[in-house]
Amino acid sequence: MEVQTGKISPTDFKQFIEHRCGKHRQEVIAGPQFGVDVSIVGLPNGMAMAMASDPLSLIPSLGLKESAWLSVQLAANDIATTGFPPMYGQFVLNLPATFSQKDFEAYWDYIHLFCSDLGIAITGGHTGFVEGNNSTIAGGVTFTTIAKQDLLLTTKSATVGDVILVSKGCAISSAAILAMSFPETAKNKAGAEHYNIACESFYDISVMKDALTAVGDRANNGITAMHDVTEGGVLGAIYEMAVASGNGAIIYNDQLPIRETQSRICEVFSIDPRYCIGAGAMVITCKKEAKAKIIAQFEANAIPCTEVGEITEKLKGVTLMEKETLSDLIYNEKDPYWGAFFNALHQNWK
Repeated sequence: MEVQTGKISPTDFKQFIEHRCGKHRQEVIAGPQFGVDVSIVGLPNGMAMAMASDPLSLIPSLGLKESAWLSVQLAANDIATTGFPPMYGQFVLNLPATFSQKDFEAYWDYIHLFCSDLGIAITGGHTGFVEGNNSTIAGGVTFTTIAKQDLLLTTKSATVGDVILVSKGCAISSAAILAMSFPETAKNKAGAEHYNIACESFYDISVMKDALTAVGDRANNGITAMHDVTEGGVLGAIYEMAVASGNGAIIYNDQLPIRETQSRICEVFSIDPRYCIGAGAMVITCKKEAKAKIIAQFEANAIPCTEVGEITEKLKGVTLMEKETLSDLIYNEKDPYWGAFFNALHQNWK
């Protein structure tokens, strides 16, 4: 039996979950759906609540501070796609029974610090210690925010003719975590300079600034949708956004922002930076007439932003233009990062 790692596949989601989501309530505006980062529930007086859940990370090879950073930022990134920061957080901690009180205090202090920095009030949850739990997943977190319903963005609202932008670059989180987890290998095969840059980019994983820069003052900003890049990488995120919005897309491979460091680290671990977990990048769609202004806003905030394609009619499918050849983009249901990480672990790479 094949071991499954990473998120549930779109096929399994459709088969097992999509039509089994409890009681139907008309106030649920956006529920569970492939390629959609958040759920949205309508509230009185034109308001709505956006919610997003993610696992809590506890990765010994990274450290307590770094694990806490991942835990907070990855869930916050999903909420950021609405164009608003998270406001409230519920944490469920299922910690290893061997986790010391000293380490627990340090880990939670970092969670508290990073939530405070983002303006998130921790409103409750559950904390426990579980015998036999040696996973790098230590529970889960749900963040929520409340805003005017007509201002909350979702990936479903991308429209035909929109320009596709990508902030920062591909494979930021994959390269950073692989380099930090296997430092000797990364230094020896990619070089000390690229190892150091990859490690420094770990703190580029947040896209909160990217999102708030994109929406600007919200007045006729031209933004139609945003999607956080996670499993499947930048190409997977664009594919998900196209499917979620009921459209197609054309992506220009030569325009994808792949930095040398991420390329070199990914090469060491034999993965394609276009397709692997890329937290730290945001896919943004906008009206063509807004493109120049939005890119200028990113430049003013020292955040790279690149035009990579366009949303098209659904019948055209999701396509990739590579070396003047147009082909259908194949969606990888299994992110290559997981195989690379566990392969390196099993080979005792240091």
